Amino acid sequence: MHSDPLQNQHALEIIQSKDNPLLKKIRGIANDARSYKDTHQIWLEGEHLCAAAFDKGVLVEHLICSHSYHIELNQTHPLWLKKASRVSVIHDNLFKLISSLPSPANVGFLVPSPNLKEVNPLLPSVILDRVQDAGNVGSILRSAAAFGYKQIIALKGTAGLWSAKVLRAGMGAHFNMHLIESATLEDVRSLQIPLLCTSSHEGSYLHELQLSGKIPAPCAWIFGHEGQGVRDELLAIAAHRVKIPQPYGEESLNVAAATAICLYAGISQGTSVQTDS
Repeated sequence: MHSDPLQNQHALEIIQSKDNPLLKKIRGIANDARSYKDTHQIWLEGEHLCAAAFDKGVLVEHLICSHSYHIELNQTHPLWLKKASRVSVIHDNLFKLISSLPSPANVGFLVPSPNLKEVNPLLPSVILDRVQDAGNVGSILRSAAAFGYKQIIALKGTAGLWSAKVLRAGMGAHFNMHLIESATLEDVRSLQIPLLCTSSHEGSYLHELQLSGKIPAPCAWIFGHEGQGVRDELLAIAAHRVKIPQPYGEESLNVAAATAICLYAGISQGTSVQTDS
């Protein structure tokens, strides 16, 4: 007979008031894109994000779940409850007050914000130059993780990498990557791999570089502001300026879509892609 997985768990905290300080704290973190810099904590909402963090060994300082979900959690994720430093259970209706999702996920972690990291000069990287839309930034992280670009260098002016909206859009990609925020041009110059810079009007066509096997590996791709593109200082130090052909006349691609196309081209050059017929 197995022992109770919650035998060593700390006493549960039951929260019944909407004015509870913990709920106010979580609302603040969820609604303020830069609050994690002040509170030194990140709010992860939903089973998928929590699982991604837990599986990568992220310290769970506080697990918060709804009353109805706590019963399910005992069966599905008993280790979450056992390993969490603190566990709070709140009424289902109260969870709706702290959720930033259309349908509340009923579970979340408060985890420590990551320590500041230095640039690794040799890692395949994606450089974000003032990319401001949180959805775009999160989507770019997902693409980077999928295609083996392990380092994100976010220059000042880019959406906070650990903000709630970027975390949701990133879908767990954060916990398998080397992330640098508020980076400078000097950080970019410290890279010891070729820089490729996207441009809407000059440079080589991406497919031509891909077919000729001229996309360097490893490398760092630079993607710029949604309206202004990449700043001149970065264009000046790029080894290649790259255009994506758009034969049907649209003015420009969304930066997240452009990123996915470029990163995929880098890993697929010279190879055939298998697709279902």
